[in-house]
Amino acid sequence: MSLAPQLTTLDALAAGRSATVIHLAPSQHAAGGDLARRLMELGFVPGERIRILKRGVPGGEPLAVKVGQSTFALRRFEAALVTVDPE
Repeated sequence: MSLAPQLTTLDALAAGRSATVIHLAPSQHAAGGDLARRLMELGFVPGERIRILKRGVPGGEPLAVKVGQSTFALRRFEAALVTVDPE
């Protein structure tokens, strides 16, 4: 049994799962600008608990994500920037 956390990215979490934000990666997406900074301004900061409420159909996009008392819709490439520790 390993005591190391099982880190993943937010886009890989299933609907209904909760996690803690660990890290935000810089965006490589052409239209992203400073996307990591924007996500941090929305509340996606290390240590914050988040929850995937629902995934869109078809393709699982967008993702409805609850951060604090707010709910945001993220595209998969945006959610892939957020490293999380699932609960």
